Order: sequence, then C-alpha cells, then structure tokens
Amino acid sequence: MTEHTTGSTESLTLRYFDGRSSRPHEVRAWFEAGQLHLRGADVEHQVDVRQVQWPERTRRGPRMAHLPGGATLQGADAAAWDAWVQSGGRSDSLVVRAQQSWRGVLASLALIVVLMGAGYLWGLPWLAREIADRLPDSVENQVAEVALGQLERFVRPSELTPEEQKAVEQAWQQVLQAHTAAQAARGVTVRPSRLLIRSSRIGPNALALPGGTMIVTDDLVRLLQHDGQVIAGVLAHELGHVQHRHGMRMVVQVGVLGFVTSLLWGDYSGVLATVPLWLGQAHYSREAEREADAYSAQALRDAGLSPAIMVTLFERFALFQRCGRSVLKPDVSANAADCKPPEGSQDESETGIWGLGFASHPADQERIAFFRDAAAR
Repeated sequence: MTEHTTGSTESLTLRYFDGRSSRPHEVRAWFEAGQLHLRGADVEHQVDVRQVQWPERTRRGPRMAHLPGGATLQGADAAAWDAWVQSGGRSDSLVVRAQQSWRGVLASLALIVVLMGAGYLWGLPWLAREIADRLPDSVENQVAEVALGQLERFVRPSELTPEEQKAVEQAWQQVLQAHTAAQAARGVTVRPSRLLIRSSRIGPNALALPGGTMIVTDDLVRLLQHDGQVIAGVLAHELGHVQHRHGMRMVVQVGVLGFVTSLLWGDYSGVLATVPLWLGQAHYSREAEREADAYSAQALRDAGLSPAIMVTLFERFALFQRCGRSVLKPDVSANAADCKPPEGSQDESETGIWGLGFASHPADQERIAFFRDAAAR
C-alpha cells in the first residue's frame, strides 16, 4: 500500500531485512532530501540514496534494493515499487527501457547486426592491416613456409624447359630491377620476393604467399604463349600483394575471426588447424586486388612498358574458359574464336580452383578498362 508523509515523496510498505537475521521487518519507506528513510515497529533507519544498489528490474517478479551493511528491501508489488522509485527521482537506464519493449529489443538486434556487419566490412580489414604492418618479417616467413607446405600437394617441379623458365625469369627481372630503381628514387623500398615456376593441378594461375614467395604455373605461361612482358605484368600484380602485405592481412583476419568464433562457441581446436589450408585457398578482397592492379601498372610504366599489355591476360583467360586446355597448346592463337569447348565438364582442379588467384577479382571488363586508362595516362 502507498501512504503519504508530510514533506516527502510517497511512501511504500516493504519488507526490510537487516542483514543479521532472516526475520523480515515491515517498514514504510520514502525518499526525502537525498535520503531513503525506513520506519517500522522496531526500525528507524536512513541511508544516502547514492549508496543504494538497484538491481535491474524485470517485467515480472518481486523488486529488491541492496543497502549498505548487507541489508535489503523487498517489495512484492512490482507496479507499486516502480511507481514509488520513480517518485523518488530514479529512472531506468536506456538499456533497461529497451529490454522492456519489444520494439526496443528489435531495434537492439538490428543495431547489433549493423555493427557486426560494419566491423566485418571495415573494422576487421583495418585491424588486420594495423597488426600485419607491425609484425616482424620472421613471423611472415614462418607463415609462408606453412602455406607453401600446404600448396605442395597442388604443385610439382616445372615441366617447362630450362630455356623457357630462364626466359620467364629474365623478363621478370628486367621489370623488377627497373621498378626497384624507380621506387628507390621515390624513397620507397621494394619488399624482397622470389619467383617459383611450378607445374600444378590448379590450371593457369599465379599467386603470392606471405613472405614474398610468388608462384606462376606452367599453364599460365603456356596460356600467355610465353609472352614475357604479360607474364611480368602478372608477377608485378603479385608483387603488389607482397608490397601491401595482403597475405599477412588475410592471415590476421582469419585468425581474428577464428578467435571470435571460438569465444562464441567455446572451441579453439579448429582455429590453428584450418589456417594453413585456408592460406592456400584464400581470396583477396576486391580492394586488395585493385591495389595490386595499380601496383602492376606502376611497375610496368617504370620498366617502360604499357599497362595495356595486361589486356592480353584477360583475353586469354576468356579463351581458356570457353575452350579449355586446348588453348594451352602452342599452335592455338589468341584469336581462336571458333574453338569449341571439349565434350563433358572440365576437371574442377583446372577451373574450379581459380579462387587461388582470380575468383575474387573485380570483373574483367572493369580491370581491362583500368589498364587501358592507366596506359592512356
């Protein structure tokens, strides 16, 4: 029941436990001048309101307040309690009010989804970049060894002739040396890299691992008909990934995601086990691919080559997708528009694993337009 006391707020009859015995005392409670007053048959007590702890209220159930010294107040009538507390100038926090409203709950869920999405799209890449850029090279080299070990089941020693491999290496070194000198003049250091030419089951492809190891497949060399300048342009793209440490950023991202998942699900066992395999199949973000394309265009210009030569890459890939492995033969030209795809579907190891280098890239037409524009500039 509620009563009124002169010069005070409304009072409410409550049960008071003094913290020394389990026997409840019936008291009247009211607020006055920043004090909570309690009065009963054998109780006369007052306490500073700021020292009272008010547990978060629920939609149903009794109400409680904790007083200094272990004493508590309890009220069975939730509605009367809430009105009494409000009359004393206390109001629920925004969180509590939201919890009491289905609209607030829905709004909170929507906000959580938005924040998680923003964190994944912008927060996680930013965090990965900041961490990766501060990791020592020794850590990156260790990650590279693990990644290369995982890729060994997909690659074998190159089947190109020594002369063909040497031509690829020489074409790349000409571009790399010219670009390194130009960057040095700009006050920029080019990160160390090494080139591996490998035969593989992953089809025409090239990729960069953390630590600077770049792999180009025999099939890519054949697809580009041993055109050293275009191959060098592809490797300059991969060098862009090395320079921007995109590989380590991805490692950090998958590590953070794995850690967060482990916190949510309570299972850490799969985090480290899945990272090495993920390294071999990871897709760079489209933004990372655009950065690598821009780096390739700059490296080609530094070597006195037109970025427009990269258009050949996309023309040959389009031909490969249409005609299959037949275009890897030396007598098939880039203008073989009348070729027909082989009967039956192509092996997934040749076309389905393009995620190693190209599945997440921006659309080919966008990239062609970029390289042509870079050449015009």
